[in-house]
Amino acid sequence: MRTRDSRETERTGERDERAGGTGRRALLGAAVLAAGGAALGLGGTASAAESGRGGGRGGLKSLPVPTIIGHRGASGYRPEHTLGAYQLALDMGADIVEAGDLVPTRDGHLVCRHEPEIGGTTDVADHPEFAGRRTTKTLDGVPVTGWFTEDFTLAELKRLRAVERIPQNRPHNTLYNGRWEIPTFEEVLRWQDEQSRRRGRPVWIYPELKHPTYFRKLGLGLEERVAKVLRRHRKDGRNAPVILQSFEPTSIQRLNGLVDNPLVVLLDAADSRPWDFVESGDPRTVADLITREGLKEIASYAQGIGPTLDLIIPRDANGRLTEPTTLVRDAHRAGLILHPYTLRNENPFLPADFRKGTDPDAYGDVFGAYRTYFATGIDGVFTDQPDTGLLAREDFAGH
Repeated sequence: MRTRDSRETERTGERDERAGGTGRRALLGAAVLAAGGAALGLGGTASAAESGRGGGRGGLKSLPVPTIIGHRGASGYRPEHTLGAYQLALDMGADIVEAGDLVPTRDGHLVCRHEPEIGGTTDVADHPEFAGRRTTKTLDGVPVTGWFTEDFTLAELKRLRAVERIPQNRPHNTLYNGRWEIPTFEEVLRWQDEQSRRRGRPVWIYPELKHPTYFRKLGLGLEERVAKVLRRHRKDGRNAPVILQSFEPTSIQRLNGLVDNPLVVLLDAADSRPWDFVESGDPRTVADLITREGLKEIASYAQGIGPTLDLIIPRDANGRLTEPTTLVRDAHRAGLILHPYTLRNENPFLPADFRKGTDPDAYGDVFGAYRTYFATGIDGVFTDQPDTGLLAREDFAGH
């Protein structure tokens, strides 16, 4: 199974786009001013100061709609999955921070990296002592060459530092290369507690379990480890401000038997198959999962879905938006929330309708894109620039 970013790369030509950066500072400055405090007056995810089993006081229902989710933190401005990116997203006013794409170390700790392969998100290649760890593995059916978290102890990973994953699109983020280490899930939960105390309200996070079938075959099952850590921190309850997500439905089903947290099934392109389905011989595709029958089944063990935006409004061959599907309506009828992914400000990642000019890294009409997607009735959205998402929500609420 391709990863979320490899799919988006294919759709946008991300790897072939050069860097620019027009207008970032002006937009960021205006958004930070507007988004300070209580997230534009729309935030206040809950009133409780504690963030334990009952800390959410109403759980998902306490979140503003549409919910603005900081995708891997404020990854449009800082190297992703660092405490710096998480903190900036929270300071900007994000309702939820996607703090943690969870992958294991060799000695069983959970760390936050977008993928187990860390050659593109850390300075591991600059460490000669780890040169011999470079290898090729088959990850969900795809050969991948690089360095993998499961081949390192936590102590070894802590010697590395995070770097910007897509410097060709975000050269400004390379300013922060080397500043932050790889955070563990436990460190994120402690950060969450500290921020909740400081702000007098629960801080929400949205970890994703990465490649659970792959890791289970290596003897590094993720679900039990996540559940154990959440129980230790008293964050395994129905109203705990921790939403768990995965692209593998059976992983979410397994979590449903271990914890009471809100659960979300991530959904790729309609013609794709979750990797756990491939491994088990289940012939269903995502198209089968988003039928009324499929959504009803998901609702029996999860509270929401995280579809790609193209499942909400497909694009034509030229990358322009077509007509919305019935997915929002059908999911809501099944009792599911929808948190699609991912809105980014830069032209290459936007539908062709909203790109501006020819500079592939300049910001497009992202506010127009937000308005169009919000109008479908989605319950929230993942975004690399949460400050922009908050301004867009303010605009949408005022119309």
